Amino acid sequence: MSKKARQRISYVLEHPNSSPGGHRLGVNGLAIDQTNSILYSGGRDGVLCAWDLNRDLVAPQTSHSAMIDETMSASTSKRATTFRAQTQAHTHWVNDITLAEKHTAVVSGSSDLFVKLWRPLAETPADPVTIGQHADYVKCVATPTADTNWVASGGLDRKINFWDLAGGGNILEIDARGEEVAEKGSIYAMGVTHNVVANGGPESTVRLWDPKTGKRITKFVGHTDMIRSILISENGDLIMSASSDQTVKVWSVTAGRCMHTLTMHDSSVWALFSDDPSLHTFYSADRSGLVVKTDVRGTNGEFDNGLSLAVAQENDGVTRVVAWGDSIWTSTSRASINRWKNVDSSDHTQLPEAFRAHRASLATIRSRDGSLSSTMVPPVSGAESPYKPRHKRNISEKSILRISNTAPLPFTLGSGNMDENSVSPGSQVPEPAFNMVELPEPIQHEPEETIAGQFGLVKHRLLNDRRRVLTLDTAGEVLLWDLIQCRPIQEFGKHHLETIVPQVNTKEAVAPWCSIDTSSGNLAVVLEPYNCFDAEMYADELGSVENTEFREDQRINLGKWVLRYLFANLIDEEIRRDEAFRHKLNEEVLKKTAGGGRMLPPLAISIPGPAGWQFSEPSSSATPKATGMNYPPMTPGMAIGLATPGSPMAPFIDGGFTTPLSPLEKRTSQVSRPSQEREDYFADAIQTPGLDQSNRLAQTPATEVPPTPGPEQPAKTPSATETNGKEKEKDAKDKEKDGGKTPSTPFGGMKKFRMGGFSMKLGRSASTPQAEKPAALDEKAEESGSNGSQHEREFDDNLGGVVQKIKAEYEEELVDNPGRIVETKITPSLPNDTPVLKLPPGTKVIIQEETSGGSAEVYRGTVGSVGTDADEIEQKGPKWLGECLLQNVLPVKDAVKVSFVLFPYKGELPELVAAPDGNNRLNANRMLRVKKILGYVAERIDREWKEEVERVEREGGEVGEGVMRPEEYLELWCNEQMLPNKMTLATLRTHVWRGGNDIVLHYRANGRKEIKLTEQVAEMVKEEEQAGKKNEEVGTPGV
Repeated sequence: MSKKARQRISYVLEHPNSSPGGHRLGVNGLAIDQTNSILYSGGRDGVLCAWDLNRDLVAPQTSHSAMIDETMSASTSKRATTFRAQTQAHTHWVNDITLAEKHTAVVSGSSDLFVKLWRPLAETPADPVTIGQHADYVKCVATPTADTNWVASGGLDRKINFWDLAGGGNILEIDARGEEVAEKGSIYAMGVTHNVVANGGPESTVRLWDPKTGKRITKFVGHTDMIRSILISENGDLIMSASSDQTVKVWSVTAGRCMHTLTMHDSSVWALFSDDPSLHTFYSADRSGLVVKTDVRGTNGEFDNGLSLAVAQENDGVTRVVAWGDSIWTSTSRASINRWKNVDSSDHTQLPEAFRAHRASLATIRSRDGSLSSTMVPPVSGAESPYKPRHKRNISEKSILRISNTAPLPFTLGSGNMDENSVSPGSQVPEPAFNMVELPEPIQHEPEETIAGQFGLVKHRLLNDRRRVLTLDTAGEVLLWDLIQCRPIQEFGKHHLETIVPQVNTKEAVAPWCSIDTSSGNLAVVLEPYNCFDAEMYADELGSVENTEFREDQRINLGKWVLRYLFANLIDEEIRRDEAFRHKLNEEVLKKTAGGGRMLPPLAISIPGPAGWQFSEPSSSATPKATGMNYPPMTPGMAIGLATPGSPMAPFIDGGFTTPLSPLEKRTSQVSRPSQEREDYFADAIQTPGLDQSNRLAQTPATEVPPTPGPEQPAKTPSATETNGKEKEKDAKDKEKDGGKTPSTPFGGMKKFRMGGFSMKLGRSASTPQAEKPAALDEKAEESGSNGSQHEREFDDNLGGVVQKIKAEYEEELVDNPGRIVETKITPSLPNDTPVLKLPPGTKVIIQEETSGGSAEVYRGTVGSVGTDADEIEQKGPKWLGECLLQNVLPVKDAVKVSFVLFPYKGELPELVAAPDGNNRLNANRMLRVKKILGYVAERIDREWKEEVERVEREGGEVGEGVMRPEEYLELWCNEQMLPNKMTLATLRTHVWRGGNDIVLHYRANGRKEIKLTEQVAEMVKEEEQAGKKNEEVGTPGV
């Protein structure tokens, strides 16, 4: 089957004190439901909010907001807006919203590529549903009328899509790519009616399309910069476009040309709004924050004679503006929404005398000529109007804007105000002088109400340990978060972020395993499959962990650790389902056995595990797998080891990722393992003579793929080929006699992590099993060829495919061994591999899939809901996640190594014995600690320590009491700095060596112990003395 696109896991950390009721970042979308008096908003935090405006809906409403409904009492208009509902609809910015289905549905378009539908008025609250998806950011959504059953969306993928609101998918797709430069066809603005669709963007061209056929009607060229907003009249003949060229253009579809260019703005025009079907009254807002109301009623299409008023001035660029009745709402890059008192632009407006005279003369001239348009609004006296103004407010000349460069008014404002008596009705209005005018003075200086938002994160800094991150929010508060515990751990108050970093940062170098995203105002942690398992930390850095003991120098994989508990409920649900599935299979086995008159003996004695964990009863006949797929045979000695707190069940293997259930010969305590197995981090960086490539790979962690059980690799149990089984058993015994070790980790056996990984001990590597692998593969191939039932099966490339494979293995085991009870193959990591975490249940968990335009969300849940969403996660979750959670198997990846050389400090100690080819260049896993390097040095120059190591290797147990460890009497230096014993090679290279070449290290004694040289070193020194040679100093500190 086809391979799925790469998927990643994200989780969002919530502040424990956060509560619904506002946006965290800027607001990009506004829409008003006049029927229910609700304001909807969409923000850059991905949230959709609903606000009750608490308006009196009994009073008659005008068709548009040109004439203010003054019947609303002063007390009603001052009622505070209250929060109604909100939903986390998107994982990225909401760029636009619109209302549909008679204002019962909110449609949103987002930078997460989705178009979603939210029904906030439904009796049963539900999360938004996805009705469409683009290949890139969705920038605008629009619907022609409130009762339309479709919505249009446009985005950076240069597509206009029509989506069925009932979930029918894509109705029509229009390719709107640019003619000259395809990328300039990105859609930033769009307007729709039943007969025409208009869009604009970086191409500075307005394109018109037929919504029924998708064919292009025409295009309008005239803007010189990006088009930001578009309005279309109800009859589809008039189109307005706002642009970054500081103009608003009025286009006639019938005439096919630009009719007017309006220049009342001095900055990029970002937003347009009108609730007038003919667009004769509209609102515009620009980058400087100026909000303008323009009224061209009664001008008979002569926009130059219209009235343009500076209503309000925001502190930031206005992204959206909407109006209803006597109020205007504006949104900016801030999280709050401002409500401003609207201005009456009808004849009730108290304009300066010159403007009133000019407008009256225009009406008189047109009335005399009989040219009064039906679209004009005749003067209405206060007695005749049902809308009675509270008071007549005088409009200052400074608040009246010149609507276009050819408009006769306003007069220049630099020569003093015009006297009211200087112009009489019917007199000739003097021509204006084109001098520089003052900045406009907004009519409203302060908003009537501010709908406050919350504080969102705007900046972050990931610390060196890559487990903690500092964040700065919009209030200036600095907070320290723990990415593993998924919660904030320290507050610093209002500070500059950079001043706090030195106080909490540490000198560490940890591999990148996650990325941080605060674009939505929240702290989101993103885990990619190619590096989320790269970072480790030592267990002794965790402090005390309740009911968990770790072996010396055990490492914890950060990615596996956090995933284990993000999906803990999912694992529990899969274990429950697995038990139910195996129960049915085992019932059939028991029935067949009972029918034959023979009872099955008990397979094993159940041994209790750590508190709070349940394990299936192990089968004594189950063969342990290198991937930890089965529990090992429960011998008496092993049972004691499991029950003893001091002997962890799942030792963590140095240099690789262990499984919780490794083969029996490896399930021993740290102290009982030979030093070669405990301390092998090193490998030759340059191939030495006589050493083939396979042996070199055997010494490198993370270079071998673990044998994954499956149909092509059945469990090592007696099968139809009895002889083959006996031969395998004999081979295993021979390997034990030869000292060979069975691989126990996904990256190879314990033998590969011995200190003897280079120099003289190269010959002690596990080469025998390496040589026998081809034979084993040939044997399996013959078995596969002889057994026709063992054909290769295909499984889904998702998390459910892992479950399918496990079930298939159960069925194959029953075919091969009809009388054997099927044991579980679900083996999640145990607490001593991934210590127990109690994550906040509300932590959001998101699965995303890569697309050409970014990443698209395929699943969203919480830590508390992943168990109930098991079916959906099986279908949409990645395969690598299933292998990690259910089988404790991580993707195979070569370990990153660091090269270095060792020299005695100023000749105080003898040099180490070089390899046969004279090579003394070493490399090791980047997580190797300084004390391990000192142990390596001591094993080669200190006879007493070497003898103690050999004793422990031979007899087992621990290092004897009174025996001084190497880190107690040896020191390691670099660049004239003594290195801490717990410093890793990665940290050493980053913060001490600070170079790209091989690290030069020097070892020296601190005088606490007299070092008795090993025989080999003593003989080398003696030979040099006899030859009259002195030890030459190789390199100096700081070189």
